[in-house]
Amino acid sequence: MKEQNFKNHARLVIGFHGFTALAVIAFLGGTIQNVLTTSHDNLYSASLLCLAAIIFLCFFWYMRSFALKAQDRAIRAEENFRYFILTGKPFNKNLKMQQIIALRFASDEEFVALAEKALSENLSNTDIKKLIKNWRADYDRA
Repeated sequence: MKEQNFKNHARLVIGFHGFTALAVIAFLGGTIQNVLTTSHDNLYSASLLCLAAIIFLCFFWYMRSFALKAQDRAIRAEENFRYFILTGKPFNKNLKMQQIIALRFASDEEFVALAEKALSENLSNTDIKKLIKNWRADYDRA
């Protein structure tokens, strides 16, 4: 695995983000087309297929969002603990989740100062990541 940095840290899973997303969207589009062009006799089954496609789309969306929400909670706890170890106090409650997620890439040497800067200047996650000098890789992000 190559060294992680700002330019290559985003993770794209072709099977999930590519194939599955396109397949679900194509299925939904096909079922909508089927509903619009079907005869009255087949409208019920065409509508059920369209409903199934909508359900798949919801599954696709929520599977990803629920997993990320759980992982975000773990990151918040881990980074809050790291901040506590380094400073003796917990994170400021005004730090946003996206800021905390970005701060996880900062080395211990720059972590505390960068957290304070993120809070005082209301930095975005991209701004925080760009300010990191010593990247701390996270290969386990889902």
